[in-house]
Amino acid sequence: MKISDIKPGMSGITIEAKVVEIGERRDVNTKYGVKSVADVVIEDETGQVKLSLWENQIDSVSEGDTISIKGAYVTQFRDTMQLNIPRTGGMEVLK
Repeated sequence: MKISDIKPGMSGITIEAKVVEIGERRDVNTKYGVKSVADVVIEDETGQVKLSLWENQIDSVSEGDTISIKGAYVTQFRDTMQLNIPRTGGMEVLK
């Protein structure tokens, strides 16, 4: 799938994209306690989208990496579409 094909409410998304920007890590209160999250901007030849990374996922990527994401879903936050990887999904750094 390409970034231009992603629409709010979609799930089960598999995509390969390049990490172009890693935002600041911040702590948020969740039902599982305080967790670290960072917004990452990924892109392919069709566009860009934000991706939320949690805890260990944040340190596993660097700007310029190509990543493969499986099982992601889309939410809308402050009028911006955002990809999220559930516990059942996965992310792999390809290069």
